[in-house]
Amino acid sequence: MNDLELLGVHRNKKFSPNHIGNDDAIFQLTAKALEKLGFRVTICCEDEFLEMELVEQEQIFTMARQKEVVAKLQMLEKTGKVVVNSAFGIENCFRTNLTNALNLNDIPVADSCIVPTSYQDDEIFDRIKGKGYWIKRGDFHAIHKEDVSYARSKEEAKEILREYALRDIPDAVISQHLIGDLVKFYGVRGTDFFYWFYPYDSNHHKFAGYQQINGDPVHNPFDELELWRVATKAARVVGIDIYGGDAIVSKDGSFRIIDLNDWPSFAPCRDKAAPHIANRIYQKFTTTVHG
Repeated sequence: MNDLELLGVHRNKKFSPNHIGNDDAIFQLTAKALEKLGFRVTICCEDEFLEMELVEQEQIFTMARQKEVVAKLQMLEKTGKVVVNSAFGIENCFRTNLTNALNLNDIPVADSCIVPTSYQDDEIFDRIKGKGYWIKRGDFHAIHKEDVSYARSKEEAKEILREYALRDIPDAVISQHLIGDLVKFYGVRGTDFFYWFYPYDSNHHKFAGYQQINGDPVHNPFDELELWRVATKAARVVGIDIYGGDAIVSKDGSFRIIDLNDWPSFAPCRDKAAPHIANRIYQKFTTTVHG
């Protein structure tokens, strides 16, 4: 097949909670930008991709998250096909994997521990300082609001773990609740694109209700270039090129990353982001890219 033939694997709707339209929009804009660069693009959904007996295209760009799809993409990468984001990077964004990767690479993050959902002891809760805890499913991304839950006490946290266990979620991440401004960011490695904003100022958040916990932003000043540098490093160590995430900015201007995602919606900036995403994909498909 011609090198200009690309396959795009769209994200299934269930992996786009409250962002189905936004995820579709950035994917379609990227596909159109790739066509302007001279590529011929075929798009399929995750289920259609799983049914393919033979994937003829040598280059694939994807927002997929279904575990079976990620595994198939990884097999194709091992045979020499180029996938953006890499399926290995996508898997690294599953919460437990992400927590380990960021901790091992000195990324400033909230104090966190990984536990089996059967955990009912006090030691870890006593070790994590602060007012309350965030309990996050460890085996995947947040699909339901309950997959990222705030607990005011360790007793409430233990009840959330029991509920996760009943849902057959094997492990969870217990994280420190940080006081400060919630900042959301989007970036594309290898380009000059980076965008950040206060999601509560524009009512842009995946799940409603968190503002009551985090509070209204007070717009603590911070080093924007340093956030870009740290976010880029985090994406690099995880192994993704198209990324987004969240950080908490404290009163003193320091910040910590609390989440990192493979290819988010870029909703408030997608028209500006799509050409940069397409250019990064072009780089990966036409050259040997480092960094």
